[in-house]
Amino acid sequence: MKTRPHFEISVMGRKVQLGVRTVIMGVLNATPDSFSDGGLYLDPAAAIARGVEMVRSGADWIDVGGESTRPGSRPVLDEEDAARVLPVIKGLRRKLPSVPISIDTTKSLVAARAVEAGAAILNDISGLRFDPRVAEVAQRSGAPLVLMHMRGRPVDMQQKPFARSIWRSVEDGFTRSIERALACGVRRSQLILDPGLGFGKSRAQNFEILAHLDRLQRFKLPILAGSSRKSFVRAIVSGEGPTAGPSAKGRRARSTFLADDNPPSSLQLGDAAAVVAAIINGAHIVRVHDVEQIVPAVRIADAVALAAGRGASQSS
Repeated sequence: MKTRPHFEISVMGRKVQLGVRTVIMGVLNATPDSFSDGGLYLDPAAAIARGVEMVRSGADWIDVGGESTRPGSRPVLDEEDAARVLPVIKGLRRKLPSVPISIDTTKSLVAARAVEAGAAILNDISGLRFDPRVAEVAQRSGAPLVLMHMRGRPVDMQQKPFARSIWRSVEDGFTRSIERALACGVRRSQLILDPGLGFGKSRAQNFEILAHLDRLQRFKLPILAGSSRKSFVRAIVSGEGPTAGPSAKGRRARSTFLADDNPPSSLQLGDAAAVVAAIINGAHIVRVHDVEQIVPAVRIADAVALAAGRGASQSS
């Protein structure tokens, strides 16, 4: 394995070292229709309580989103999106004044209002394709900006033909996203890359990305990986193959994976395995739903990554 490079980013006026240990980003969906926990945290009080719980369980950052991006989902209006996330961000900022809050949005209006409410990180799943003005919000605020790769849009991303070369698609997409950000005055030191597991990729392509995540080191930027509760993890856990279509056994098993605050332990184990693979192959940040259950896996993966780094330094 390649050693994980170290980076320094500024979050809330503080320097954060990435690569010494993995940063855990807790997922908080203030939506009625997200694929895994839709409706559970639509009420701001429930969402705030969940955010506090995740931090107590080991989350370093909280990622708040007000619009589902599951396959087939359609966008919501800016005002509706803002109405869902702003009370949550304000409440979390009061309860957790030192914890960085990320806003998961592709909309510059929502991003700007979220920063005013206390968000300190911008997470754009479109990589600035949907609304390039998100970069202007990052430039004005100095907030770190996560650029994710996605083919198409959520409504059709799993219906389009998949890329013949997923790495060419990912690398070309990141090159364009980085150029857009820098052209708007965003500093390179603000940028974080997310290859977009599950977003317009086949099952096999998702595992190909996980297996060769260190290819993204060519960009010399921190890497975020989000495999939590994704369908490609669920499929393997339920007994399907990494490339084949679902078997009858797999279809029966997957029917039990519904939106739930307490998913099957088998899915949590699958998520933990995917997180370990991501860290071992270079991820600096992992985005997860089940923080308490994933923390032990992150600690083990960090120990392995640290040992790999020591071994590399001793042999050089």
